[in-house]
Amino acid sequence: MSIKVGDSIPAMTLVKATADGPAPVTTGDLFGGRTVALFSVPGAFTPTCSARHLPGYVDNAAAMQGKGVDEVVCVSVNDAFVMAAWGKSASADGKVTMIADGNGDFSKALGLTFDGSAYGMGVRGQRFSMIIKDGKVAELNVEPPGAFGVSSAEHLLGQLA
Repeated sequence: MSIKVGDSIPAMTLVKATADGPAPVTTGDLFGGRTVALFSVPGAFTPTCSARHLPGYVDNAAAMQGKGVDEVVCVSVNDAFVMAAWGKSASADGKVTMIADGNGDFSKALGLTFDGSAYGMGVRGQRFSMIIKDGKVAELNVEPPGAFGVSSAEHLLGQLA
């Protein structure tokens, strides 16, 4: 069963890519007491994710902050080193926080995974976006397989009051 609007984000530890290397971050610290725009991509450096998904959030981060978002966060089933390199290549520093869900535990806890084994990718997080307010899901947009639209930065920006 997947997470839905009104649900709390599960308590767990993810890994944040920092200038000093990987650092643990709890979902409580990341999402508690603040408003966060979270989006998930199937994989760093993949075509749609690199050409449209992450760049949209980089370009719209300031506009989201202007509408009350404290932080824009990207999560993917990749390791922190890959997430850091991808963030750097996309000029995301200071705009989008890159979070690694290396084993896919967070994506599984949300109930938002898919099996990409046929493409050599294993279990991955689905493409989605959400607005999280004080640790609870306020908006949730899950893409159908192969689609890119409702998880875009532009769509999420339109959902912000």
